[in-house]
Amino acid sequence: MNSSVYQTVIVGGGFTGLFTALHLAHESYPRSVILIDQNERFCFKPLLYEYFDGEMDSFQVVPKFAELLQGSGVIFVQDTVKSIDLHQRQVKLVSENSYQYSNLVLALGSVTGYHHVAGARENAFPFWTQADAIALDKHLRRCLHTALQTEDREQRQKLLTVVVVGGGPSGIEMAATLADFLPNWYAALGGNATEIRVILLNHGQEILEGDINDLLRQIAEEELQKRAVKIEMIRGAEATAVYPHAIEYRHNNVVKTVPTVTTIWTAGTSTHPLIQDLPIPPEHRDHHGRLLVTPTMQLLDFPEVFAGGDCAAVENTSLPPTAQVAYQQGANIARNLKAIALGDDPKPAKVNIRGTLLKLGVNDAAANLFNLFEVTGEPAHLIRQGTYLTLLPTPIHDFKAATEWLDEEIFHHHLAPGHVGKKVVQVVELASAGVVGILVARKLLRMLGDEDKEK
Repeated sequence: MNSSVYQTVIVGGGFTGLFTALHLAHESYPRSVILIDQNERFCFKPLLYEYFDGEMDSFQVVPKFAELLQGSGVIFVQDTVKSIDLHQRQVKLVSENSYQYSNLVLALGSVTGYHHVAGARENAFPFWTQADAIALDKHLRRCLHTALQTEDREQRQKLLTVVVVGGGPSGIEMAATLADFLPNWYAALGGNATEIRVILLNHGQEILEGDINDLLRQIAEEELQKRAVKIEMIRGAEATAVYPHAIEYRHNNVVKTVPTVTTIWTAGTSTHPLIQDLPIPPEHRDHHGRLLVTPTMQLLDFPEVFAGGDCAAVENTSLPPTAQVAYQQGANIARNLKAIALGDDPKPAKVNIRGTLLKLGVNDAAANLFNLFEVTGEPAHLIRQGTYLTLLPTPIHDFKAATEWLDEEIFHHHLAPGHVGKKVVQVVELASAGVVGILVARKLLRMLGDEDKEK
């Protein structure tokens, strides 16, 4: 490697990668920064359902990297990484361009895991990117229009049946969203909304099993049955094959089939192929194949390389693969990169789990904040969107709009002083941990204070 090269290359523009870049820009990092991602747009995955069902716009959920990084000094390269040479400190791209680095940040996330289920990759719909959301939207609309013109009852039912594979948070959020807006879509076209079927196929006996959202299981179970059409849950069902017009599964050692032209795959993730290909021995990976990193987020064998998000696991620490962990890790990596550039020692990363937020249909959600307070229904939906709005890496003028939205929607229309206590204020402020959360929390405190005076 040329010792005169002093630049940081960030591979992957998800939460960890983008927030690392933005924090480096904010901290006046003294070295050049290059962010590489194959996509033109950043995808705020927790809000992809809102983009999918039309609750939020593309500029909020999938903004362009060029716009997010404008004026930051970060160089954005839209290209696909071909290989990463840790020994030569070089990133090679499909375009045949390559970049040397003094420091590298691996933020590639994970990929959809099909677990060797026959036909799943070819015939099931993933839900991971903007392109996935657009493809599924077009497919479902086509199914509804075709069903209206189909007199054959069996064929129509096949077109109106959607099977979601996976009872984790992604599967729950997808099934709940579909069960709310698909009947409305179909009814608006003149169809019989009761013909819509949404089936959730779960490998285990419990939904959200082993997930950070497991505390919300009972709420989720109840809310899933309150959707516009009830969600049919098949527990203990192992998907064995996905065909263009059916899905096959094993239940109680009996193989069964559901006729459908729409199978949506949310059954877990796999390690990114580029991460799999790195010359890191098995003992320096976790049981999922993710890279083990030190508390300072550095690789054990290559301390000049940082890794975070879904492609890394901190030694002797268990952190959920969520957005709140990934963006906090990005901020920590940025601080340590600056420390190294200035000749200081990197410090252990600090990640605060502020609670869980689970979408349970259109304008419905559940929130467990710090294991102290649970909110359900539309107030939880508003807190969820408001919390995420504080995290959106949008230009500063959008924060004013977000502040006004959260202030007006939550505190004037939904969380009236007579129905909430000061603990809600404290939890919302901590959960949001940003300008929006602090402003609205303080306002609610004033509102509650005024009410106390009137009493």
